[in-house]
Amino acid sequence: MATLLDFRRRIRSVKSTQQITRAMKFVAAAKLRRSQEGVFAARPYAHEILRVLRSAAARIESTAHPLLERRPEERVLVVVLTGDRTLCGAFNSNVLRRATAFLREKGSSRSQVIAIGKKGRNALKQGGWNFAGEYLNISGNVQFSDGKEIAAQIGKLYESREVDAVYVVYHEFKNVLVQNLLTEKLLPIDPSVLTTEAAQTFRTGTAAHEEALPHDRAASGESYVDYIYEEPVGEIFSGLLPRYLESEVYRILLESSAAEWAARMTAMDSATRNASELIDKLTLEMNKIRQAGITKELIEIVSGAASATS
Repeated sequence: MATLLDFRRRIRSVKSTQQITRAMKFVAAAKLRRSQEGVFAARPYAHEILRVLRSAAARIESTAHPLLERRPEERVLVVVLTGDRTLCGAFNSNVLRRATAFLREKGSSRSQVIAIGKKGRNALKQGGWNFAGEYLNISGNVQFSDGKEIAAQIGKLYESREVDAVYVVYHEFKNVLVQNLLTEKLLPIDPSVLTTEAAQTFRTGTAAHEEALPHDRAASGESYVDYIYEEPVGEIFSGLLPRYLESEVYRILLESSAAEWAARMTAMDSATRNASELIDKLTLEMNKIRQAGITKELIEIVSGAASATS
């Protein structure tokens, strides 16, 4: 049977663990705030580059480009984003479960993987998947140079026809409590991305459509800017597509990083609350044992006094 000393030691141990989990929660909250700021700061750039890209696409006859070429998906590249550490709940395991199922669905023999994060790298290597690359220690401090490097490798593999499609498995950040697990197609770039109602109106050039342009702008929620280009529009379009891919990869890195810190903060908050509940439970049990001991001593004293008087 546990003694009072055993309970005191265990309570002291749980309190020490609680201090650690509480500190980790505060660190995760600070990191999450920075990741959110990064997501918000990257959105204007992504929006503007997409608007210029659509404007350029509306001014050329053919939008043919290696990143837009569609082929039968015989060889698939899957980019898997996990964290570099644990203590973030089911964040890493959910991504790996989805990525493994997707790879098996596409056929493991000709599929390749780019792992971003140590946990994903270790688990996928143990699974025997074919690796096209790995990037570690990114989620803690995402830089645009990281997204640019990863996008360059993805684009190179696709343009050289080593892979026929590129998918990415990651968590999209919604809020602290909600992170959506997504499987998105990164390449080839969907042609619908380059088309808006305003862009279609520009292509037709008819008076009827020109009169309808303000309505189209209101419907699409996007103003169509008539840019003046110094270089040939086709060259600008070809140069902007890799930049668009870079912005998308960078956005996904930021989303995954924010989702990871949110999951870690939630997990540490839950651990801190569980520690409080365990401390209360242990304290109650300890008080019961102490009360039983005091009652036993009182009974012995009363019994001794009664026998002495008799």
